[in-house]
Amino acid sequence: MAHESGDTIRIICVDEGRELARQVVAIYGEDTISVSYERSLEEVGDRFEMEAFDLMLFSSSVAHRQQDDALEILELICAKCPSTPILFFAHPGKLKLAHQALRVGVLHYSLLPVSDEELKLLIETALKRKPQLGLNLLLRSEVEKTTFESMIGQSTVMHQVYRQIRQAAATDIPVLLSGETGTGKELAALAIHELSTRSSAPYVPVHIGSLPTDLVASELFGHERGAFSGATSQRKGCFEVADGGTVFMDEIATIDEKMQVSLLRLLETSQYCRIGSQAAIPVDVRIIAASNADLPAEIRKGAFREDLYYRLDVLHIIMPPLRERHGDIHLLVDHFIKSACDAFKKYVRGMSPAFVSSLESYPWPGNVRELKNVLQRAVISCTGEILEIEQLPVRISRYRNEDVKITIRVGTTIEEMEKEMIIRTLEYTSHNRTRASEILGISRRSLYNKMQRFGIYRSK
Repeated sequence: MAHESGDTIRIICVDEGRELARQVVAIYGEDTISVSYERSLEEVGDRFEMEAFDLMLFSSSVAHRQQDDALEILELICAKCPSTPILFFAHPGKLKLAHQALRVGVLHYSLLPVSDEELKLLIETALKRKPQLGLNLLLRSEVEKTTFESMIGQSTVMHQVYRQIRQAAATDIPVLLSGETGTGKELAALAIHELSTRSSAPYVPVHIGSLPTDLVASELFGHERGAFSGATSQRKGCFEVADGGTVFMDEIATIDEKMQVSLLRLLETSQYCRIGSQAAIPVDVRIIAASNADLPAEIRKGAFREDLYYRLDVLHIIMPPLRERHGDIHLLVDHFIKSACDAFKKYVRGMSPAFVSSLESYPWPGNVRELKNVLQRAVISCTGEILEIEQLPVRISRYRNEDVKITIRVGTTIEEMEKEMIIRTLEYTSHNRTRASEILGISRRSLYNKMQRFGIYRSK
């Protein structure tokens, strides 16, 4: 029995006694596998926060007094460590618990005692069905990797964005998306369209900043044959193509005064004219605009019309920069590494502490787009199975363990402040409770008690 990557197979046995662990070693021998042993439910999560395993054997003996806790641990490992299949072994009278374990995601169960032949068959079947690639999210994150449409993130600020997107999708009003470059404004616009009643109609993105100034009008409104030199045929513009659907206008601040007037007219009358024609064309489109520029500042400079701004700014969604999305970076890192491994046929098992520290400390001025590009290059250049700091650009690798500040408003009670500190620290550590308790200077048990008192749940 050999592992795909050539490494020794790592198995953890969770059992009050050592019977299962001894039986596995007797079957395979110590040279073929590495067997770890754990008898405490509380310590199982800690082990997965520190190590990766190819298989877990879980005995009902550790659950006879803590069935809910046992099921919670099993559900957690199934959700966060999909590359670690779980085999559940039930003692007589624990068949109901075995069925509950199946429902939370364990691969298979068997009754104890189990013969050597059956145990070997179960182990080898589980390892064959083991995913070829999968990072242990508990090594860096205990936050469930959630997606909202195509967006990834579970931080407080991103949940606020998701709420606003749902609000926007429920109406038909113009939306203005603002935020730094690379924060995901186009993903937010697409999510609004796909969640709206217009989802079956066209979604047409227009990146205005990338268009030559003299082609913007033709791109948006279309033109008639002969309208200008080179116009050899009639052409439909984006608004006509998207009739009934949505037009996403990125970098809206770059359009000139004449185009601003034409866009304002369309917003006011739901009509427009092709270039070279005086005939008004009715259109039913929803406009979502985006800008990384400060539009109020552009208005003060006279570069952007105030009346157009207020027409677009009916619902304003601010996309937060990555440095403010505490806890999300780990989810994004896992996602981009897996995507890069799939795209470039690479195998990456994890990241070195120095690599992770630099990713956490770097301010990411290019936001999610920059993170994605950096991780793609790191995967391509990685010659082993662990991403090392040498695979990072110098501008990122020089960042280590810089302070993250939390602002507490005047008037906050001590209890509110303590709850906020715990929430923000958990977000910062991606809900790694061991790291969070170390930062807060309290024991893990004290952290659990405070989380329970404040209604901060460990898993979702």
